[in-house]
Amino acid sequence: MTVHELPFSKIILLSESIAEVIINEGVELDEAMVDQYHEFLLKHLSAPFSLLINKINSYSYSFAAQINLATLKEINAMAVVTYNSAAELATNNLATAVPREVEWNLKMFTSRDNALNWLQLEQKT
Repeated sequence: MTVHELPFSKIILLSESIAEVIINEGVELDEAMVDQYHEFLLKHLSAPFSLLINKINSYSYSFAAQINLATLKEINAMAVVTYNSAAELATNNLATAVPREVEWNLKMFTSRDNALNWLQLEQKT
């Protein structure tokens, strides 16, 4: 397990193909941040890879970030751990209201352990 700090987030490499992402409190992700995030994933993970998005902090996205977020073809699955109804609603809105060329393989959880178990199964398929 290796921890990397980006200016707006912490990314924990849990394995060669699974990373946990924690966006910092109060950040508004913009398109440049999404690009930096994607570059990091492509450089440090073996494709196809999966992401555990830990929504322990409150943050938001610019419209351009919403459009470009998680558009990498190398992403296999995303498990999002939500801790309150606001985070769950925001995640659901991001997953369903923004038009995408490829539908996300995304599932929400209230337990980090359950999210990680699901990602490990998804990586095997």
